[in-house]
Amino acid sequence: MVSNKKKAIVAMSGGVDSSVTALLLLQQGYEVEGITGRMVNSSSADIVCENAKKVADKLGIKLHILDLSSRFKKLVIEYFEDSYANGETPNPCIVCNEYFKWGEIFNYAINNCNANIFATGHYANIKHINGIYKLYPAKDEHKDQLYFLYRLGQNELSKTIFPLHEYSKEQVRQMAYEYDLPPKSSKESQDICFINKPATTKKYLINKFGQRKGDFVDIQTGKKLGEHAGSYLYTIGQRKGIGIAAPYPLYVIKIDAKNNIVYLGKSEDNFNDSLMVKDIKLSYPLTEKEFDANVKIRYNMQAQKAHVKILENTAQIKFYTPVSSITAGQAGVFYDINDGHLIGGGKVI
Repeated sequence: MVSNKKKAIVAMSGGVDSSVTALLLLQQGYEVEGITGRMVNSSSADIVCENAKKVADKLGIKLHILDLSSRFKKLVIEYFEDSYANGETPNPCIVCNEYFKWGEIFNYAINNCNANIFATGHYANIKHINGIYKLYPAKDEHKDQLYFLYRLGQNELSKTIFPLHEYSKEQVRQMAYEYDLPPKSSKESQDICFINKPATTKKYLINKFGQRKGDFVDIQTGKKLGEHAGSYLYTIGQRKGIGIAAPYPLYVIKIDAKNNIVYLGKSEDNFNDSLMVKDIKLSYPLTEKEFDANVKIRYNMQAQKAHVKILENTAQIKFYTPVSSITAGQAGVFYDINDGHLIGGGKVI
């Protein structure tokens, strides 16, 4: 007998969000299977795969495990390392979403598993309006993940659903408890999946690049203020861990990776009202190339009103009020000023 059920493939990490996503789709009558990407060759990757398998077994669904470690090393880990070496602050989750979740895993789901739809545990909402798929914030305003999804276009959005968009994180945890899903009491996943605690980004970078003595320099006077162990250990706007006594708080204002110099200054030196982004990606085709939008230049900031002018593969962003810590390597993401949907973004240069 041929099944009439629609087939949904869920990207499964073994965590609460993706597990409850699979549960909800089963409850909605989909034929559900899971895919777990093995991103690195490590014991932590073994645990991710084991946890996903426990969830799949509990739900009675098939799980595919894809070994993506060699491409992940090249496209995400090496990008991460190179960004710091070049004085930038990378955003590996955005790169992973583009090349892996909605690259390798999405393509495998649609082409190899013949899925009708692809689902993840992201907190975001896709609406189909006048023939265009648009990304809107989820109901839980504390879990806005649109920033990390700006590389998705119409092909990906047309075949993707986010079942958690109408739930709060607490409600999702509650469902995991009620249905006794294996990760019900697990903590939030860590930011960088290939750096395992107790290691930190700083320790990882010292292990990779060693310590390279360089100068701290005052951005206003050019005067040497002290020495550091490597410019790649700092990011724009950083205040803690500088270790220099001054009559006022010192912030990292600029990084000259080539000459291994970290420029320091006062809080007011850290504000600017304009920037450029490159490698533009739009969620859908725009008729206007110049418009006002709400813009974020890092995930955990409140979006600020700015004027956006899209050029060929770059965009100029000019804020109406100066913002702090414009950081090369992060994403500049713009949202519709009226209803908050995602328009697109690019990499800050």
